[in-house]
Amino acid sequence: LKIEHNKMEQDSVLQYEGCNFLRQRLVLATLSGRPVRIVNIRPDDVSPGVTDFEIKLFNLLSEITNRSTVDISPSGTTVFYKPGSLVGGKVEMDMGVIRGLGYYLEVLCFLAPFVKSPLNVRLRGVTNGGGEPSVDLIKHAWLPVMRRFMFDAEGLDLKIVKRGLNPNGNGEILFTCPISRQLRPVQIENMGKVRKVRGVAYSCRISPALANRCIESAKASVKHFLNDVYFHTDHRKGLEAGSSPGFGIILSAETTEGIYFVSEKHSNPPNSGLDPSVPEDIGTEAAERLFSEIYRVQIIIIFYGGCCDATAQTIVTLFMALGPKDVSKFVSGPLSTCCVHFLRHMKDFLGVVFKIESYDPLKGKSAEDQKLEIGCRDKVKLTCVGVGFGNLNKALL
Repeated sequence: LKIEHNKMEQDSVLQYEGCNFLRQRLVLATLSGRPVRIVNIRPDDVSPGVTDFEIKLFNLLSEITNRSTVDISPSGTTVFYKPGSLVGGKVEMDMGVIRGLGYYLEVLCFLAPFVKSPLNVRLRGVTNGGGEPSVDLIKHAWLPVMRRFMFDAEGLDLKIVKRGLNPNGNGEILFTCPISRQLRPVQIENMGKVRKVRGVAYSCRISPALANRCIESAKASVKHFLNDVYFHTDHRKGLEAGSSPGFGIILSAETTEGIYFVSEKHSNPPNSGLDPSVPEDIGTEAAERLFSEIYRVQIIIIFYGGCCDATAQTIVTLFMALGPKDVSKFVSGPLSTCCVHFLRHMKDFLGVVFKIESYDPLKGKSAEDQKLEIGCRDKVKLTCVGVGFGNLNKALL
């Protein structure tokens, strides 16, 4: 019997190769309860194996779960992860400065509604900068998406206690999220028209005039298309300003259907070898990125349009798959590479397959309706039937 049990457990283990999409695999393993083995993690690098920020990610998962097991080979190139039950609760950790806090916040947003006790997580590190979405972007783009799927989102909040810019960080955030017994199905196919734009220009350990200059240039660009525009500054000094000087701006556009599009731009870090940033250029580029997010013109920029922000495509597809056994539909811009691989991983872990078809909002419309400015027409429609995942505080589908 023991041999048969070990064989069944071995057959249920999913195996992947390489360090790419590590967070996706860990999140889906935790939700589905399936162990995962990852091999050949940076075998040819000067420092092979898992990195310090990935170790911190494992530690964070251990804090919000019970009886999770992480086995790392002596060389660090092989990891075996056996998930435990999600417990949540109060967590406080220092995540270092190698990766921004957005790297870890994305994982928390995926798992937060399904824990046993409401999450109250306080993290320290880099709030703005790095290669991942900033804390501001997650607050303005991801949290509205989560509220659409959760029946009771009271208490869902993300506060920036201290700002910490690249490279030295020393920022602090507080993320709170209530538990959700079940998610709701969504059918959102109309993004609506942009009705207002809001923005925050932040500055740390420098003159607040630089943030004001960012606002003026961004406002000048946005007001060519819209009058309902309001920006404000967030100037930090002392302990609330972290350990590095810098500035930046984040813009958020809301449509008549409650869809949010977000863009951001921050100054180059000191001692990075890059030219000093000009506030007017920062504000103008942030506005142009927002336009690209809404219209989806420039593929070079990582913003794609649709009925959600491009960075939120993965959380939308996950919550659609975990929803009740009902049909969910969502229109998005062209799928990012990250979202494409996430769909493949969900098929492995959850057995969910999405129907993806091109979507033309003007198809079948009259000639007068086709004159409407609906932005880019290269959109896709995602359809799936949820698995009926309920918050049972244990890995059970």
